[in-house]
Amino acid sequence: MPNDREDEALARQGRMAALAIIGGGLLSIFAPRIVEVFGLQQRVEFLFYMFSMAAFIWALFVTFQIWQKRRK
Repeated sequence: MPNDREDEALARQGRMAALAIIGGGLLSIFAPRIVEVFGLQQRVEFLFYMFSMAAFIWALFVTFQIWQKRRK
């Protein structure tokens, strides 16, 4: 059974994963508008999409770790 310190660490990891999901989602939604407003090239928009994909993959990895720790 996990103690309070482990629960706090898991909660912190969960909050970080949630923020990564939110940030990645917002970046992917607003990437076209950011590129348009600042007059950037299309490849920068693609880079924003890659950053958001990396955030989603990282959050998936962290939530899998949390799930594995909670099963023990």
